[in-house]
Amino acid sequence: MNYQSNRLGQIPPYLFAEINKKKVAMIEAGVDVIDLGIGDPDLPTPPHIVEKLVEEMQDPANFKYPSFIGCLEYRQSIADFYLRHYGVELDPETEVLALIGSKEGIAHLIPALIDPGDTVLIPDPSYPVYRMATLLANGQYYDMPLLKENNFQPDFDSIPQEVVDSAKLMFLNYPGNPTSATVDVNFFKKAVAFSQEQGIPIAHDSAYNMVTYSDYTAPSILQVKGAKKGSVEFGSLSKTYNMTGWRIGFVVGNKEIIKALSVLKSNTDTGQFTPIQKAAAFALNSDQNCVVAHNSIYEERMAVVLEALSSIGIQVEPPKGSFFVWAPVPEGYTSTEFVTHILEKTGVIVTPGNAFGPSGEGYFRISLSVPTARLFEAIHRIKESI
Repeated sequence: MNYQSNRLGQIPPYLFAEINKKKVAMIEAGVDVIDLGIGDPDLPTPPHIVEKLVEEMQDPANFKYPSFIGCLEYRQSIADFYLRHYGVELDPETEVLALIGSKEGIAHLIPALIDPGDTVLIPDPSYPVYRMATLLANGQYYDMPLLKENNFQPDFDSIPQEVVDSAKLMFLNYPGNPTSATVDVNFFKKAVAFSQEQGIPIAHDSAYNMVTYSDYTAPSILQVKGAKKGSVEFGSLSKTYNMTGWRIGFVVGNKEIIKALSVLKSNTDTGQFTPIQKAAAFALNSDQNCVVAHNSIYEERMAVVLEALSSIGIQVEPPKGSFFVWAPVPEGYTSTEFVTHILEKTGVIVTPGNAFGPSGEGYFRISLSVPTARLFEAIHRIKESI
Protein backbone atom coordinates (compact mmCIF):
# COMPACT_ATOMS: atom_id res chain seq x y z
CA MET A 1 0.00 0.00 0.00
CA ASN A 2 1.20 3.50 -0.86
CA TYR A 3 0.86 5.81 2.13
CA GLN A 4 2.62 8.90 0.79
CA SER A 5 0.78 12.02 -0.35
CA ASN A 6 0.42 12.95 -4.00
CA ARG A 7 2.76 15.88 -3.53
CA LEU A 8 5.55 13.56 -2.46
CA GLY A 9 5.05 11.67 -5.70
CA GLN A 10 6.18 14.80 -7.55
CA ILE A 11 9.56 14.79 -5.85
CA PRO A 12 12.31 12.98 -7.77
CA PRO A 13 14.90 11.00 -5.79
CA TYR A 14 17.38 13.32 -4.11
CA LEU A 15 20.40 13.02 -6.38
CA PHE A 16 22.95 13.18 -3.58
CA ALA A 17 21.17 10.34 -1.81
CA GLU A 18 21.42 8.27 -4.98
CA ILE A 19 25.10 9.09 -5.36
CA ASN A 20 25.67 8.13 -1.73
CA LYS A 21 24.12 4.69 -2.38
CA LYS A 22 26.65 4.09 -5.15
CA LYS A 23 29.41 5.40 -2.92
CA VAL A 24 28.52 2.97 -0.12
CA ALA A 25 28.34 0.05 -2.55
CA MET A 26 31.75 0.86 -4.01
CA ILE A 27 33.35 1.24 -0.57
CA GLU A 28 31.89 -2.14 0.46
CA ALA A 29 33.44 -3.58 -2.70
CA GLY A 30 36.85 -2.30 -1.59
CA VAL A 31 37.11 0.77 -3.86
CA ASP A 32 39.03 3.78 -2.51
CA VAL A 33 36.32 6.38 -3.15
CA ILE A 34 37.10 10.12 -3.16
CA ASP A 35 33.95 12.22 -2.82
CA LEU A 36 34.11 15.62 -4.54
CA GLY A 37 30.32 15.77 -4.72
CA ILE A 38 28.65 17.30 -1.67
CA GLY A 39 30.07 20.55 -0.32
CA ASP A 40 30.74 19.65 3.31
CA PRO A 41 33.97 21.33 4.47
CA ASP A 42 36.73 19.04 5.69
CA LEU A 43 38.38 21.85 7.66
CA PRO A 44 37.47 21.88 11.36
CA THR A 45 35.39 24.49 13.12
CA PRO A 46 37.89 27.02 14.58
CA PRO A 47 38.85 26.04 18.15
CA HIS A 48 37.75 29.33 19.75
CA ILE A 49 34.16 28.70 18.55
CA VAL A 50 34.17 25.13 19.87
CA GLU A 51 35.52 26.37 23.20
CA LYS A 52 32.71 28.92 23.42
CA LEU A 53 30.15 26.17 22.83
CA VAL A 54 31.66 24.09 25.63
CA GLU A 55 31.55 27.13 27.93
CA GLU A 56 27.87 27.79 27.18
CA MET A 57 27.10 24.11 27.77
CA GLN A 58 28.03 24.61 31.43
CA ASP A 59 25.09 26.98 32.03
CA PRO A 60 21.89 25.04 32.91
CA ALA A 61 19.80 28.05 31.87
CA ASN A 62 20.81 27.36 28.27
CA PHE A 63 19.11 23.95 28.33
CA LYS A 64 15.55 25.28 28.34
CA TYR A 65 13.33 25.50 25.25
CA PRO A 66 14.91 28.10 22.97
CA SER A 67 12.89 30.94 21.49
CA PHE A 68 11.79 30.18 17.94
CA ILE A 69 12.98 33.64 16.83
CA GLY A 70 16.44 33.13 18.30
CA CYS A 71 18.09 34.51 21.40
CA LEU A 72 18.69 38.26 21.35
CA GLU A 73 22.46 37.83 21.70
CA TYR A 74 22.59 35.91 18.42
CA ARG A 75 20.22 38.24 16.56
CA GLN A 76 22.16 41.29 17.77
CA SER A 77 25.45 39.74 16.59
CA ILE A 78 23.97 39.33 13.09
CA ALA A 79 22.85 42.96 13.07
CA ASP A 80 26.30 44.06 14.24
CA PHE A 81 27.96 41.93 11.55
CA TYR A 82 25.84 43.49 8.80
CA LEU A 83 26.65 46.98 10.01
CA ARG A 84 30.40 46.27 10.13
CA HIS A 85 30.65 44.27 6.92
CA TYR A 86 28.05 45.87 4.67
CA GLY A 87 27.11 49.17 6.28
CA VAL A 88 23.52 47.88 6.53
CA GLU A 89 21.45 48.69 9.61
CA LEU A 90 19.10 45.98 10.91
CA ASP A 91 16.66 45.94 13.80
CA PRO A 92 17.44 42.68 15.65
CA GLU A 93 13.88 42.57 16.98
CA THR A 94 12.02 42.70 13.65
CA GLU A 95 14.53 42.34 10.80
CA VAL A 96 16.57 39.34 11.99
CA LEU A 97 15.36 35.76 12.53
CA ALA A 98 17.45 32.79 13.68
CA LEU A 99 17.20 29.60 11.63
CA ILE A 100 18.08 25.95 12.16
CA GLY A 101 20.38 26.24 9.15
CA SER A 102 19.49 28.33 6.11
CA LYS A 103 18.08 25.26 4.30
CA GLU A 104 15.30 25.05 6.87
CA GLY A 105 14.47 28.72 6.47
CA ILE A 106 14.42 28.55 2.68
CA ALA A 107 12.11 25.52 2.71
CA HIS A 108 9.75 27.18 5.21
CA LEU A 109 9.72 30.55 3.46
CA ILE A 110 8.00 29.18 0.37
CA PRO A 111 4.77 27.96 2.01
CA ALA A 112 4.82 31.09 4.17
CA LEU A 113 4.58 33.30 1.05
CA ILE A 114 2.86 31.32 -1.71
CA ASP A 115 -0.50 29.61 -2.16
CA PRO A 116 -1.11 26.47 -4.23
CA GLY A 117 -0.66 27.22 -7.92
CA ASP A 118 1.50 30.29 -7.38
CA THR A 119 4.83 30.54 -9.21
CA VAL A 120 8.33 30.83 -7.77
CA LEU A 121 11.12 32.16 -10.02
CA ILE A 122 14.17 29.96 -9.57
CA PRO A 123 17.72 30.24 -10.99
CA ASP A 124 18.63 27.38 -13.31
CA PRO A 125 20.95 25.71 -12.34
CA SER A 126 20.61 26.16 -8.58
CA TYR A 127 20.34 24.57 -5.15
CA PRO A 128 17.68 21.82 -5.54
CA VAL A 129 15.78 22.82 -2.38
CA TYR A 130 14.27 25.85 -4.15
CA ARG A 131 12.42 23.57 -6.56
CA MET A 132 11.58 20.77 -4.17
CA ALA A 133 10.17 23.06 -1.48
CA THR A 134 8.02 24.76 -4.12
CA LEU A 135 6.56 21.44 -5.21
CA LEU A 136 5.92 20.45 -1.58
CA ALA A 137 3.97 23.69 -1.17
CA ASN A 138 1.85 22.76 -4.22
CA GLY A 139 3.35 25.66 -6.13
CA GLN A 140 4.97 25.71 -9.53
CA TYR A 141 8.38 27.02 -10.49
CA TYR A 142 9.80 28.81 -13.49
CA ASP A 143 13.45 28.20 -14.33
CA MET A 144 15.46 31.36 -15.06
CA PRO A 145 18.40 30.10 -17.20
CA LEU A 146 21.86 31.06 -15.95
CA LEU A 147 24.02 31.06 -19.06
CA LYS A 148 27.75 31.54 -19.39
CA GLU A 149 27.26 34.28 -21.97
CA ASN A 150 25.24 36.21 -19.37
CA ASN A 151 27.84 35.64 -16.64
CA PHE A 152 25.42 33.14 -15.06
CA GLN A 153 22.94 35.92 -14.26
CA PRO A 154 19.20 35.68 -15.03
CA ASP A 155 17.71 37.82 -17.81
CA PHE A 156 14.67 39.34 -16.13
CA ASP A 157 13.40 40.83 -19.40
CA SER A 158 13.08 37.38 -20.98
CA ILE A 159 10.61 36.08 -18.39
CA PRO A 160 7.13 35.79 -20.01
CA GLN A 161 4.65 38.31 -18.64
CA GLU A 162 2.13 35.61 -17.72
CA VAL A 163 4.82 34.00 -15.55
CA VAL A 164 5.65 37.33 -13.94
CA ASP A 165 1.96 37.92 -13.20
CA SER A 166 1.67 34.62 -11.30
CA ALA A 167 5.02 34.87 -9.48
CA LYS A 168 4.96 35.44 -5.73
CA LEU A 169 8.66 34.93 -4.95
CA MET A 170 12.07 34.96 -6.66
CA PHE A 171 15.27 33.28 -5.48
CA LEU A 172 18.79 34.51 -6.20
CA ASN A 173 22.08 33.00 -5.02
CA TYR A 174 25.52 34.65 -5.18
CA PRO A 175 28.25 33.49 -4.83
CA GLY A 176 26.43 30.77 -6.66
CA ASN A 177 25.94 27.09 -6.06
CA PRO A 178 26.71 25.26 -8.32
CA THR A 179 28.08 27.83 -10.78
CA SER A 180 30.39 29.68 -8.32
CA ALA A 181 29.30 32.85 -10.18
CA THR A 182 29.68 36.20 -8.43
CA VAL A 183 28.07 39.61 -8.94
CA ASP A 184 28.60 43.20 -7.91
CA VAL A 185 26.03 45.44 -6.28
CA ASN A 186 24.90 46.76 -9.69
CA PHE A 187 23.32 43.39 -10.46
CA PHE A 188 21.36 43.58 -7.23
CA LYS A 189 20.19 47.07 -8.20
CA LYS A 190 18.68 45.59 -11.39
CA ALA A 191 17.11 42.75 -9.44
CA VAL A 192 15.57 45.06 -6.84
CA ALA A 193 14.23 47.37 -9.56
CA PHE A 194 12.57 44.39 -11.28
CA SER A 195 11.23 43.14 -7.95
CA GLN A 196 9.67 46.45 -7.02
CA GLU A 197 8.25 47.11 -10.49
CA GLN A 198 6.59 43.67 -10.62
CA GLY A 199 5.76 43.29 -6.93
CA ILE A 200 7.75 40.07 -6.55
CA PRO A 201 9.73 39.68 -3.29
CA ILE A 202 13.32 38.44 -3.48
CA ALA A 203 14.97 35.81 -1.31
CA HIS A 204 18.73 36.00 -1.74
CA ASP A 205 20.61 32.90 -0.59
CA SER A 206 23.97 34.20 0.62
CA ALA A 207 25.38 31.02 2.15
CA TYR A 208 28.82 31.51 0.54
CA ASN A 209 29.12 35.25 1.14
CA MET A 210 32.37 34.97 3.09
CA VAL A 211 34.04 32.28 0.96
CA THR A 212 35.74 34.63 -1.49
CA TYR A 213 39.15 35.06 -3.11
CA SER A 214 41.71 37.68 -4.06
CA ASP A 215 40.29 41.16 -3.53
CA TYR A 216 36.66 40.23 -4.20
CA THR A 217 34.06 40.95 -1.51
CA ALA A 218 30.58 39.56 -2.05
CA PRO A 219 27.91 42.26 -1.69
CA SER A 220 24.62 42.00 0.16
CA ILE A 221 21.39 42.67 -1.68
CA LEU A 222 20.41 44.83 1.30
CA GLN A 223 23.11 47.33 0.32
CA VAL A 224 20.76 48.48 -2.45
CA LYS A 225 18.74 51.50 -1.40
CA GLY A 226 15.16 50.44 -0.70
CA ALA A 227 15.90 46.71 -0.93
CA LYS A 228 14.34 46.02 2.47
CA LYS A 229 10.95 47.02 1.01
CA GLY A 230 10.72 43.58 -0.59
CA SER A 231 13.87 41.53 -0.06
CA VAL A 232 15.31 39.14 2.50
CA GLU A 233 18.73 37.54 2.64
CA PHE A 234 19.57 34.12 4.02
CA GLY A 235 22.88 33.59 5.75
CA SER A 236 24.65 30.59 7.19
CA LEU A 237 27.62 29.90 9.42
CA SER A 238 28.06 26.48 7.81
CA LYS A 239 30.56 27.38 5.11
CA THR A 240 32.09 30.50 6.67
CA TYR A 241 33.17 28.76 9.88
CA ASN A 242 32.91 25.08 8.83
CA MET A 243 29.86 24.57 11.05
CA THR A 244 27.65 22.49 8.73
CA GLY A 245 26.63 20.01 11.42
CA TRP A 246 25.82 22.77 13.90
CA ARG A 247 22.73 23.74 11.85
CA ILE A 248 22.72 27.46 12.46
CA GLY A 249 21.72 30.21 10.06
CA PHE A 250 19.60 33.34 9.80
CA VAL A 251 17.44 35.50 7.58
CA VAL A 252 17.49 39.30 7.53
CA GLY A 253 15.65 42.08 5.72
CA ASN A 254 11.98 42.87 5.14
CA LYS A 255 10.17 42.63 8.47
CA GLU A 256 6.82 41.55 6.99
CA ILE A 257 8.39 38.61 5.15
CA ILE A 258 10.31 37.68 8.28
CA LYS A 259 7.13 37.91 10.34
CA ALA A 260 5.35 35.54 7.94
CA LEU A 261 8.23 33.06 8.18
CA SER A 262 8.30 33.33 11.97
CA VAL A 263 4.57 32.52 12.17
CA LEU A 264 5.11 29.33 10.18
CA LYS A 265 8.18 28.41 12.22
CA SER A 266 6.47 29.02 15.54
CA ASN A 267 3.84 26.47 14.56
CA THR A 268 6.23 23.83 13.23
CA ASP A 269 9.51 23.96 15.17
CA THR A 270 11.36 25.55 18.06
CA GLY A 271 14.63 27.45 17.95
CA GLN A 272 18.13 26.08 17.68
CA PHE A 273 19.86 24.89 20.88
CA THR A 274 20.83 28.03 22.79
CA PRO A 275 24.54 27.17 23.34
CA ILE A 276 24.92 26.81 19.56
CA GLN A 277 23.31 30.23 19.04
CA LYS A 278 25.63 31.84 21.57
CA ALA A 279 28.70 30.18 20.06
CA ALA A 280 27.53 31.43 16.64
CA ALA A 281 27.20 34.95 18.03
CA PHE A 282 30.74 34.67 19.34
CA ALA A 283 31.95 33.52 15.91
CA LEU A 284 30.41 36.53 14.17
CA ASN A 285 31.78 38.98 16.72
CA SER A 286 35.29 37.54 17.09
CA ASP A 287 38.45 37.75 15.00
CA GLN A 288 37.84 36.71 11.38
CA ASN A 289 41.40 35.62 10.56
CA CYS A 290 40.23 32.00 10.60
CA VAL A 291 37.97 32.77 7.62
CA VAL A 292 40.86 34.31 5.70
CA ALA A 293 43.07 31.29 6.46
CA HIS A 294 40.44 28.81 5.29
CA ASN A 295 39.81 30.77 2.10
CA SER A 296 43.53 30.63 1.34
CA ILE A 297 43.42 26.85 1.55
CA TYR A 298 40.43 26.67 -0.81
CA GLU A 299 42.17 29.03 -3.23
CA GLU A 300 45.27 26.82 -3.30
CA ARG A 301 43.12 23.76 -3.95
CA MET A 302 41.30 25.57 -6.72
CA ALA A 303 44.56 26.35 -8.47
CA VAL A 304 45.43 22.64 -8.41
CA VAL A 305 42.08 21.69 -9.92
CA LEU A 306 42.09 24.38 -12.60
CA GLU A 307 45.62 23.50 -13.70
CA ALA A 308 44.75 19.80 -13.93
CA LEU A 309 41.53 20.47 -15.85
CA SER A 310 43.41 22.72 -18.26
CA SER A 311 45.91 19.93 -18.92
CA ILE A 312 43.08 17.75 -20.26
CA GLY A 313 41.52 20.55 -22.30
CA ILE A 314 38.85 21.74 -19.86
CA GLN A 315 39.13 25.51 -19.41
CA VAL A 316 37.53 27.22 -16.42
CA GLU A 317 37.77 30.84 -15.30
CA PRO A 318 39.05 31.04 -11.70
CA PRO A 319 36.01 31.56 -9.44
CA LYS A 320 35.91 34.52 -7.08
CA GLY A 321 33.63 32.83 -4.57
CA SER A 322 32.28 29.54 -3.15
CA PHE A 323 34.39 26.37 -2.96
CA PHE A 324 33.06 24.84 -6.16
CA VAL A 325 34.49 24.52 -9.64
CA TRP A 326 31.82 24.52 -12.39
CA ALA A 327 33.38 22.94 -15.43
CA PRO A 328 32.17 21.92 -18.91
CA VAL A 329 32.17 18.19 -19.61
CA PRO A 330 34.55 16.98 -22.34
CA GLU A 331 33.17 16.75 -25.85
CA GLY A 332 31.20 13.58 -26.52
CA TYR A 333 29.71 13.22 -23.05
CA THR A 334 26.49 14.29 -21.39
CA SER A 335 26.80 15.42 -17.80
CA THR A 336 25.51 12.10 -16.46
CA GLU A 337 27.66 10.04 -18.83
CA PHE A 338 30.81 11.87 -17.80
CA VAL A 339 30.12 11.62 -14.08
CA THR A 340 29.28 7.93 -14.39
CA HIS A 341 32.48 7.33 -16.37
CA ILE A 342 34.57 9.09 -13.73
CA LEU A 343 32.93 7.19 -10.88
CA GLU A 344 33.22 3.76 -12.47
CA LYS A 345 36.76 4.20 -13.81
CA THR A 346 38.35 6.13 -10.95
CA GLY A 347 36.20 5.94 -7.81
CA VAL A 348 35.95 9.75 -7.80
CA ILE A 349 32.55 11.32 -7.24
CA VAL A 350 31.70 14.61 -8.96
CA THR A 351 28.20 16.00 -9.48
CA PRO A 352 26.46 16.17 -12.89
CA GLY A 353 25.34 19.67 -13.77
CA ASN A 354 21.83 18.59 -14.73
CA ALA A 355 21.20 17.66 -11.09
CA PHE A 356 20.81 21.38 -10.48
CA GLY A 357 18.40 22.09 -13.34
CA PRO A 358 18.09 21.76 -17.13
CA SER A 359 20.59 24.54 -17.85
CA GLY A 360 23.21 22.60 -15.90
CA GLU A 361 23.45 20.04 -18.70
CA GLY A 362 26.93 20.04 -20.21
CA TYR A 363 28.65 20.83 -16.89
CA PHE A 364 29.87 19.04 -13.78
CA ARG A 365 30.67 20.37 -10.31
CA ILE A 366 33.76 19.69 -8.23
CA SER A 367 33.78 20.48 -4.52
CA LEU A 368 37.05 21.59 -2.95
CA SER A 369 35.99 20.34 0.48
CA VAL A 370 38.43 17.44 0.81
CA PRO A 371 42.01 17.39 2.12
CA THR A 372 44.51 18.71 -0.41
CA ALA A 373 46.36 15.38 -0.76
CA ARG A 374 43.12 13.59 -1.62
CA LEU A 375 42.24 16.30 -4.10
CA PHE A 376 45.61 15.78 -5.82
CA GLU A 377 44.89 12.05 -6.00
CA ALA A 378 41.38 12.57 -7.38
CA ILE A 379 42.53 14.92 -10.11
CA HIS A 380 45.36 12.53 -11.05
CA ARG A 381 42.86 9.69 -11.42
CA ILE A 382 40.54 11.81 -13.58
CA LYS A 383 43.45 12.79 -15.83
CA GLU A 384 44.44 9.15 -16.25
CA SER A 385 40.90 8.13 -17.18
CA ILE A 386 40.44 10.66 -20.00
